[in-house]
Formats: sequence, C-alpha cells, structure tokens
Amino acid sequence: MTAFLRPANWPQALELRAEHPDALVVAGGTDVCVDINFGRLSPECLLDISAVPELAVISRSDERLRIGAAVTYSRLLAEIQTDLPALAAAARTVGSLQIRNRGTIGGNLGTSSPAGDCHPPLLASRAEIEISSVTGTRMVAAAEFFLAPKRNVLRPGELVAAVHVPRAAGPQVFAKTGTRNAMVIAICSLALVLDPPTRRVGTGIGSAGPVPLQAVQAQDYLMEALNAEGQWDRPRPLPPDLISGFADRVAAAARPIDDVRGSAAYRVHALRVLAGRALTWAWDEFREMP
Repeated sequence: MTAFLRPANWPQALELRAEHPDALVVAGGTDVCVDINFGRLSPECLLDISAVPELAVISRSDERLRIGAAVTYSRLLAEIQTDLPALAAAARTVGSLQIRNRGTIGGNLGTSSPAGDCHPPLLASRAEIEISSVTGTRMVAAAEFFLAPKRNVLRPGELVAAVHVPRAAGPQVFAKTGTRNAMVIAICSLALVLDPPTRRVGTGIGSAGPVPLQAVQAQDYLMEALNAEGQWDRPRPLPPDLISGFADRVAAAARPIDDVRGSAAYRVHALRVLAGRALTWAWDEFREMP
C-alpha cells in the first residue's frame, strides 16, 4: 500500500521531505497520476504538496517575479501576461483547460522533460530556481538545472520552492511546433527574449535535445549585429541575411533525435523556421514600442 503524505504548510513539507527523501512528490499530478495509472510508477510513498499555501503565491518586485512552485498554468496565463509574455504564452499551449487548471510550474521543472513547455521561456529569461530543504535554500540558474532527460539538480530532501524570473523589459515570443495547437507534446519549441535596456538577447529551445537548451552562438551573433548597426537606439527593419543567420545558428544549437513525434532532421528544419519567425515578430514589436 502506498503511503500518502499531505503537508499543510511549507515547514511541514520540508520536514516530511527530509524524513522521506525517496517519496514521489506530486502537485497537480498531471504526469505522476498518468504514470501510476499505466503501471510505469509504483511509489511506496507520495508527498502531495498541493495544499501548501506558500507555494501558490506570485509576488512582484520592481525587477522580477517570484512564482511559487504550485502556481498552475491557468494562473500563469491569467496573471503574468504583461510581466512575462513568453511564459504566459507557453502556459497557453499546455494540454487542455483541465490540465492547465491542475498542472504547475514546479511540476514541470520537477519532471524535467526536454519537452516541458515552461522551460524555454525560463532559459531565455535567465530565470533562477529556488530550491529548499530543512538545511537551507539555494538558487540555481535555469540553464544549470537540467542534467539529462527527466533528471535535474535536486538532491535528496530538496523541493522546488519557486521560480524567480526578471520582468520583461522588451518583446518576448514563444513558438511551438506540434500536430495541433494544444493538448500535444511539442515536436520542438523556442522562446526568444529581447531586453533593450541591457541590449541582451535570450533564447530557449525545447524538445530538440536531451535537455532544454540555449542557442548561445545565435544570441551572441544577434547581439553583436544589433550593436554594430546601432539597431537598439534606432531600430530599423532587419536585413534578411541577419534573420537567416540567426535562424541557422538556432537550428545548429539543437541536439535532436528521431522519435514518434518527428525526425531529428524535421526538428532542425522547424527550429530554423520558428527562429526566423520569432525574431521577425519580436523585432517588429520592438520597433513599435514608444
């Protein structure tokens, strides 16, 4: 028989996690319950953190948002569209309404699937993951959180507490390729962030490698070109060769495989198309900003 633990607050959750480091953590249950139903998981102990009120809080400062691990996709879509457009757009693509009402950003991180929809916007925005245990709290950059397919840096006794994400200072785009608009695992996905105050470009790639990836060379290429041409101060239409050069470098950053959703070659092609479109959309938005 599976033991079921349901803490009522955050200190109790950390204590139970320390006492049961092998317990399977469940929040919305949209992944865990499916695996249990199909016999892929047979946990001896479940730690249900869905009733912990501290994990359901979104707080704002002048520079960033702190999003509790149990905040659902529906709340992301409803509450952060202005602050973090790419993350809100990614939340919109997750499953059905019922799944968005149950699934959480912390669960997405805990599962650490390469196809997780929230991961590319977090990478592109340089988010940090707040990880806690009874011994203290540490912050881990999103780019360092994922280790391998469905593996992350969480240690025994630790839980994801929240995600810290800088507020958008410019255009953000999330784009996803799949067999339909929703209720589908991404064949590939891409987030692009333009940050005019820091003149920074951020990218995040999903479902095209063993872990969510950043297209670092594409970012550097675009930032160098924008700075060299004075585009941040006086934005003009981007030359087609600059857009294609960025798109080629995004595609080159992928490390895809063939699977039931698509071939590696198709993922590379789709990412190249997504990157060109995302840059065009984001830059057009930037040129229209006051």
